[in-house]
Amino acid sequence: MVKNPMNSETTTINQRIKQVRKTVGLPQTKFAKRIAISTGYIVELELGNRQVGERIIRLISMEFGIDENWMRTGEGSMFNDDVDTRAIKANSFFKLLNPRFQDFTLNQLNELIALQDSGE
Repeated sequence: MVKNPMNSETTTINQRIKQVRKTVGLPQTKFAKRIAISTGYIVELELGNRQVGERIIRLISMEFGIDENWMRTGEGSMFNDDVDTRAIKANSFFKLLNPRFQDFTLNQLNELIALQDSGE
């Protein structure tokens, strides 16, 4: 379970969006792209200048494994119980790579797994 850096029950949903973005390690431009909205829109959401609708909550929850109830209320854990935050971060970084580097990364991971399995 991930400890939230601030008491989420006293934050606004807009602040929790920023908290999610920072936790997954993405700048506003990349975060916005991942949930198919403009950078300006995410800036306005984080500043509290726009209301957070159900669509945004669902997009963030599905893309990053965030608990929808936590998004709405700040209660409970940020991530769904079955989500590994390291996997979320790794996936975020992987999606930033161009396809050639994605293939290279996958090959390197296969090599690491083979090395691990060989006991070296």
